[in-house]
Amino acid sequence: MKSTKTILIGLFSLLALSSCGNDKITSERGKVKFETISLSSKLGGRISKIYVTEGQEVKKGDTLAYIDIPEVVAKMMQAEGAITAAQGQLNMAFNGATSEQQSQIDQQLNSGKAQLKFAQESYNRMYNMYKDSLISQQQFDEVKMKLSMAQAQVDALTAKQLEVKKGARQEQIEQAQGQLDRALGAKEEVASASEEKYLIAPTNMSVETISLEEGELLTPGYSLFNGYKKNSVYFRFTIPESKIYDFKPNQILTLENPYTKKEIQGKIVAINQLAQYANITSTAPLYELDESIYELKVVPTENVENETFYLNATMLIKKK
Repeated sequence: MKSTKTILIGLFSLLALSSCGNDKITSERGKVKFETISLSSKLGGRISKIYVTEGQEVKKGDTLAYIDIPEVVAKMMQAEGAITAAQGQLNMAFNGATSEQQSQIDQQLNSGKAQLKFAQESYNRMYNMYKDSLISQQQFDEVKMKLSMAQAQVDALTAKQLEVKKGARQEQIEQAQGQLDRALGAKEEVASASEEKYLIAPTNMSVETISLEEGELLTPGYSLFNGYKKNSVYFRFTIPESKIYDFKPNQILTLENPYTKKEIQGKIVAINQLAQYANITSTAPLYELDESIYELKVVPTENVENETFYLNATMLIKKK
């Protein structure tokens, strides 16, 4: 009788304790997550210096590493040489030929006219001799051909002289401008590539892993640093189909760390169905095998800068 009485008292005590608390820990368990960041270089090079260590927290704009890219210097010299040459072509197109070039064309034209005059006189003499049958048809044809060649040369030099005096055509100016623009673009591309020698932190973050060491070769696109964005904590819960209707987008939840007993408020920002082969992050996924599985993404609604979170640590949902 006494033992029965003790059992009844214990049961009443448990009921009383359970009625004192309105909240209870549910079976919906999730994990702490952070937004991840991977840093790589667009160009390949040798790692000359690494300025950070794994686990270090850095600020936006901090230099993380220096990559030695020798090709950048050579390409910059090539680009600057191309700019100089293109600028000279454009200046020549705008300014036209120099006085020395014009004088040279004039002299060539005078020489051509002298040759034409001599060819014309020779033709006149040979013509009279040909009429008197003193020379053959072939000799007369040769003189006639030399006259035609001399006339063609004078015509070509006259056209060249006119072109020099009138200056470059608009098409030539546009062509020279295009070459200059292309050379300037090549320099900008090299200048942009030279900035890739320094890997800069894009935001406040913690460096979790460093893939290579100083002296090793970094290939383009290979991730050298992996880390987590500061103040980007969120929580990922795996919910079975039978319980997903208890949750709505923008719903406010109370979350608890089962080890520190600290509570924070969070809001559901997304509810997504997971494929059957997806990663289940619940610490105890209690659901039927034929149930669809959903993911809740919950972000804190309060300032958690002073709170300590570890990746994949367990978090619980407290439900009224």
